[in-house]
Amino acid sequence: MGFVLDGLETESYDRAYSDRQLVERILRYFKPHSRKMGVVAIALALNSIAGTAGPILISRAIDLVAQKAEVTVILFLSLAVIALGAAAWLFNYIRQWYTARVVGDVVLELRSEVFDHAIAHDMSFFDEHPSGKIVSRVTSDTQDFSNTVTLVVDVLSQLLVMVALTAWLCTISLWLTAILLSMAPVAAGIALAFRALARRVTRQARRATAVINAQIQESISGIMVAKAFRREHSLFNTFTANNKLAYRVGQRRDIVLNLIFPVMGLAAGIGTGLVSYAGGVTVQGNGMSTGDWFLFMQAVGFFWFPLLNIASFWSQFQDGLSASERVFALIDADPGVHQTGESVRILVRGEVRFDHVRFAYSEKEMVLPDFSLHIRPGETVALVGHTGAGKSSIARLVTRFYEFQEGKLRIDGVDIRTLDLASYRRQVGLVPQDPFLFSGTVRENIRYGKPDATDDEVRYAATHVGKGDWLADLPAGLDTHTGERGSSISLGQRQLVALARVLLKDPAIFILDEATASVDPFTEAQIQEGLASVLEGRSAIVIAHRLSTIRKADRILVLEKGHIIEEGTHAALLKTSGHYSTLYNTYFRHQSLEYIENFSHRFPEEPTQRQPAGS
Repeated sequence: MGFVLDGLETESYDRAYSDRQLVERILRYFKPHSRKMGVVAIALALNSIAGTAGPILISRAIDLVAQKAEVTVILFLSLAVIALGAAAWLFNYIRQWYTARVVGDVVLELRSEVFDHAIAHDMSFFDEHPSGKIVSRVTSDTQDFSNTVTLVVDVLSQLLVMVALTAWLCTISLWLTAILLSMAPVAAGIALAFRALARRVTRQARRATAVINAQIQESISGIMVAKAFRREHSLFNTFTANNKLAYRVGQRRDIVLNLIFPVMGLAAGIGTGLVSYAGGVTVQGNGMSTGDWFLFMQAVGFFWFPLLNIASFWSQFQDGLSASERVFALIDADPGVHQTGESVRILVRGEVRFDHVRFAYSEKEMVLPDFSLHIRPGETVALVGHTGAGKSSIARLVTRFYEFQEGKLRIDGVDIRTLDLASYRRQVGLVPQDPFLFSGTVRENIRYGKPDATDDEVRYAATHVGKGDWLADLPAGLDTHTGERGSSISLGQRQLVALARVLLKDPAIFILDEATASVDPFTEAQIQEGLASVLEGRSAIVIAHRLSTIRKADRILVLEKGHIIEEGTHAALLKTSGHYSTLYNTYFRHQSLEYIENFSHRFPEEPTQRQPAGS
């Protein structure tokens, strides 16, 4: 089967659970619904009684007809059979209705729990695992789990009918009943033989679905880049390869799961022949009546149909267990960020201190080998350096998105690992280079960090960025719809919205992660106009490639391979003719000239007024 499973590696957080562990854990979700499940159990029992009584009454009617019974008696028995059928339908409806309610409530709770655990993971989790695969576990696997639970109740109903009918048959003929029961080990053996294989192929089928979901989501998200480079065919080819893989895995799964029916059908035919022959011989020897023989032949159907369902159920049950295993694995995934305490501390100073911090994304990707830094309350520190120097990693550690391996990171003198994350992150504002806006209006996106903010507070934050001039360029002002991921407005406008969103939050620590790197000079100027007052009195970490963003910083740190190689003010660093000076002369100076040139075109000088002739 190796050729089928290529490319379907397990996730690093996947783990194996025994059937008993999974069943016990699933039952815990049903415990709060014990009363409703009690109604289901009663309805199941009554439905089984009604289902069993029907064939018994028919067998009695056959014997009465053989004895030339009165028409009124036969009519009465016929009406009784109809009444039992109606009762069975009613009890089955009650059972189905309550089962649907309970299963719906359980799936709602399970899906909420798995989604809550998924979004609670740190950023490294989402860096490592494609979002499409996570979505597959939250949606598809929980739905398949619910289908399996419903199937369990259906099989239990059929089992109760089989048990009740078997008990009645024992009162008629023990040895014929023994022949009937001898089929059970055969059915059980066939089902168990398929158990391990069914579990394995269903698990692989789910992984194939997750791969396709992840690739589709990535393709749609990156469709602009694909079209720009005319690589749509590459996306389609990748999808085709994944789809063919899913086809092969699905085909293998269907073959395995459907193979059980022909095998069980063959065994059922042999069993029916044995009961038919033994029953006929018994009737000829006056060992039992014709009606009883009919009842035994009916019982073969009642007996084998549940056994066939059980055999089918076992493979589908393994399908459900595979789904629940994937869901529980996501719930139980170990967090990358470990908090040693939950001390709630509201930041009032914003002091940040790195003490010999060692941080690596992986064993082969060391970023900060031994980093120390002290940011004083209210100080603006700018980080510059080439790509991979560790600038963004420092910001991500301060926001507590990642776990560092060694050293200490203190906020206001308190170990960041002892802080309550929810309380702490309310005090940290982050404006990334690529701002993400949710579908909705500009007003709703600005209010995102402070849901209880008034319209006046939202407008104040918006007008505090670039004096609010950018709002006039929006078709409906603050009520302009942003579209998916903010696609309805420009990148510069998205950045201004993201900045206003953080301003409304009013954090103690402000982080600008190359927030002006992708905007035009005019938009950058609008952002700069708001930054001066925003940064006042706040600790700030500024990561930028633009000179205008960092030249007014209290300190500029030049990073190289996770080490600070220079620090000082803009003027002081230029005088040293060191690394910063080289960066300025080769990169920043060009930006400064470009900045001036752009503004000279956008805002040309007013022409000098001519004096009247003869004045």
